Amino acid sequence: MGAVAPGGIPEGASPPNPALVRPFVTGLHRSRGILHETRLGTMAARDDILARIRAALGRDRPLTDAEAAAVRAKLREHPRGPLPRMDWDRVTRFRERCISLSSTVDAVADLAHAPGAISRFLAASNLGPSGACWPQFAGLDWSGAGLSIEARPARAEDQLGITGAYCAIAETGTLMLLSGGDTHATTSLLPDTHVALVPVSRIVPAMEDGWDLLRREHGSLPRQVSFISGPSRTADIEMTLVLGAHGPCRVHIVLVTGE
Repeated sequence: MGAVAPGGIPEGASPPNPALVRPFVTGLHRSRGILHETRLGTMAARDDILARIRAALGRDRPLTDAEAAAVRAKLREHPRGPLPRMDWDRVTRFRERCISLSSTVDAVADLAHAPGAISRFLAASNLGPSGACWPQFAGLDWSGAGLSIEARPARAEDQLGITGAYCAIAETGTLMLLSGGDTHATTSLLPDTHVALVPVSRIVPAMEDGWDLLRREHGSLPRQVSFISGPSRTADIEMTLVLGAHGPCRVHIVLVTGE
């Protein structure tokens, strides 16, 4: 390495352009100020966008109390936009869409048969028998099916995560999962293989039906709502599809036909 002149610049090298360096230095040493300035800039852009919307609507004053109440009432109705025809069987459509998204699908009569079905899937796929599951499945006979499944959040070293689903969307073959103390998000995200146990009674036609169900049963939203449509995938590099880039490379769905 060549000699370094005072100031940390190697001998013979040109000094950096202050105009290029200053923003990084400011960001490092005055991060709070930068964040504050960014926040102010964002608010200014928001106000500008809203002002243009008001101008386009011919509105030059704030809403009256009655007008604001009418808007809030409309929002509470959660009106739906146009939807395609859905004259298919929900379970059949869900299965078909899952397969089209590179998921695999099996079915069992009840939850008691789920460990055996998962064991067969793992053996056929040459996958290991250990992993983590949501606490609601802790009482299933995993060991009797030759599996070593622990009821806990998944860890980085886990290769298998077993979850349920809040509901499933037939139109798109999508799982809808809610975060919570007993519905750990890591179990569907960290392992290479995600297995979801889905009662067919929780398959709804469209995403709008999933949101309606959530509002009826929970009222307020949880911290996180996840939609999973097949394995994680990306085609960012040369438009070549790669599975498992940002999450599981396998999604196996076990439909539970009985309660």
